[in-house]
Amino acid sequence: MATLLPFRDYDEKDVINLFAFSGTLPATKGTLVKVQGGGFKATDELDMLGNVGAAFGNTVSQRYGVLAKVSIAATGETPLGMLLFDVKETDENGEQLKFNPRKASEMGCVVSGQVVPVVTRGTFRYSGALGTPAGGGTAYGTAAGVITAVATGVGGGANIGVGKFLGAADADGFVTLKLDL
Repeated sequence: MATLLPFRDYDEKDVINLFAFSGTLPATKGTLVKVQGGGFKATDELDMLGNVGAAFGNTVSQRYGVLAKVSIAATGETPLGMLLFDVKETDENGEQLKFNPRKASEMGCVVSGQVVPVVTRGTFRYSGALGTPAGGGTAYGTAAGVITAVATGVGGGANIGVGKFLGAADADGFVTLKLDL
């Protein structure tokens, strides 16, 4: 499973905070994502996600979310960027994070429906790169939003270049990546 490590060097102007994640949860930070559907429109209102918990008569307890969505980029699809936070519904004990936003913040994740930060440029320490990364080699996006050193994707399709590796993977499989989308 690919993930970002704490070493990160990016500028906030390279972070897009307009989209919620749409797809199978949990989604891990470091996953490459693409714009889904029509993308962001300035005229979009909030999305009604349904009741926060149980529905009771004569009460309204709606949960709101963002209408514009991103989903995992596949082989041959140009990614918008990379998730900076995990997207989860529950914590390590199975408790729903929508009832405990402070815990979600402490875990460094967002709840589905909320805006997830997507970074388009920067230097990151990345775990889980496929292939054999080499210093100066091109980093590609592949199926399931994972970064690879291999140019050819599943079924012979071309993987899209997303940046450069700044060195080979260390003994733990961690590599330093310069993302540039």
